[in-house]
Amino acid sequence: MTYKAYVFDAYGTLFDVHSVMKKIHQFFPDQGPKVSEEWRSRQVHYFLVRQLIQGYKPFTDITRWALLDALAYSNVDVKPDVVEDLMHEYEQLQPYDEVPSLKQNHQDKTFTIFSNGTRSMLEPLLENNQLKEDFNLLSADDVEIYKPHPNAYSYAHEQLGFEKEEILFFSSNPWDITGAASYGFHTAWVNRKQQKWPELGINPTHIISNLNEIPD
Repeated sequence: MTYKAYVFDAYGTLFDVHSVMKKIHQFFPDQGPKVSEEWRSRQVHYFLVRQLIQGYKPFTDITRWALLDALAYSNVDVKPDVVEDLMHEYEQLQPYDEVPSLKQNHQDKTFTIFSNGTRSMLEPLLENNQLKEDFNLLSADDVEIYKPHPNAYSYAHEQLGFEKEEILFFSSNPWDITGAASYGFHTAWVNRKQQKWPELGINPTHIISNLNEIPD
């Protein structure tokens, strides 16, 4: 199989969502890991709930609500300017080590990001990491349907213009891989922590430890 479209999730796949810990630590010493883990966990939980109740809200809102609850759960004194600084940090997330050279190492391939994040979150993130020219960008916000709903992948499929089996979708998130695979994409689970694939009844096409191992 020769893939014609290489599509990447953003958060946790290209960018380390826990790189926010450094900024959190500036405000709340020794709380970085706890707040960061709660923030991400609630972020995923909240957008899944909003999808299930068919009450779409942009990922900016979801991310802010998750942060507020993560801070409250951690029993820290929260000020509005701190919340704004931490939200801004989502535009400064650090890419994983291999990401800045990804396009240079695969100049013959076209790379596209397909994320639940809004364009207002993703475009500054790419700009701040000098990656704007490396990736095309698709957002679930364009159709107001979150992954892993099949209609989200259908939107990406239509925009890419290739057959399902010609598309390889990368994500570190099992729920995302499962959604993409169920829709019919070939998938590559980026298993950075060398974990066991969960028993979901659907398996990824490929399992890789990082993005240096892109299948042809």
